[in-house]
Amino acid sequence: MKNSRLKYKLIAYSMVLSIILSLLLIIIWSFVNRWQWPSLVPTDYGLRGWSYIFGARAKTFEIICISMCISFIASIITVGITIPAAKAMAHYNFKFKKQIEMLIFLPAIVPTVVVAMGIHIHFLRMNLGGSFSGLVLINILPCIPYSYWILKNVFEIIGDKMNYQARVLGASSTQTFVYITLPMIFPGIITALSMSFIVSFGQYFINVLIGAGKITTFTMLMFPYIESGDRTMGSVYGTVFLFASLIGLVIVEKLTSSMYRGKLKEYKYV
Repeated sequence: MKNSRLKYKLIAYSMVLSIILSLLLIIIWSFVNRWQWPSLVPTDYGLRGWSYIFGARAKTFEIICISMCISFIASIITVGITIPAAKAMAHYNFKFKKQIEMLIFLPAIVPTVVVAMGIHIHFLRMNLGGSFSGLVLINILPCIPYSYWILKNVFEIIGDKMNYQARVLGASSTQTFVYITLPMIFPGIITALSMSFIVSFGQYFINVLIGAGKITTFTMLMFPYIESGDRTMGSVYGTVFLFASLIGLVIVEKLTSSMYRGKLKEYKYV
């Protein structure tokens, strides 16, 4: 037993260490002008990448704000959609349940290229191509399977007995949701929002396709530098992407907590 625990700890520590070293390497590369073989350390440091990305022409902050707004709105809508779906799938049995669940997971199974090309045609007919609302709607699609899976597991763990007891004691459906269901699934909501934000913030192809060159997201700036082989610029954009994602996750958690406290005050005397 001790040997198995030690083995699992070594594996976990190795994975964490590899992630930390990878992130440190990206951060180091962002300050490097030249690092050639066989030098073990960079031979020339500089701020070429940072001066470019935060220059007046780059509009980095503006593009990050647009990307965050798209991801925030898409995450909130995704969780709002998947909460009733996850509750129904976790607590009720009905016909074609497995088939419906398969449809929910289709965005994670079918290649994004195929899905985006089909939706792009309909978006053009509805004048949603190249619009902010179009980007929000298309970013919801890849987030749904992750949010649904997280919330479904939460609903399966907490069960439905507390809700039945509250309804028997005279609570309305709104009071039951606010006072019973919401507090119990709140950690799952934060996790689903965070995961949806990360998935949406990291989308590239669907943003290029639906954005139609009219709206630029941060990944649309980052990926060309990564593909070009310029490690310094790619590392700078990767570092900014990492910190922007962390800031976004903190904002999501803070906003969710404040909204939840506001709802509790609103229904305090209901």
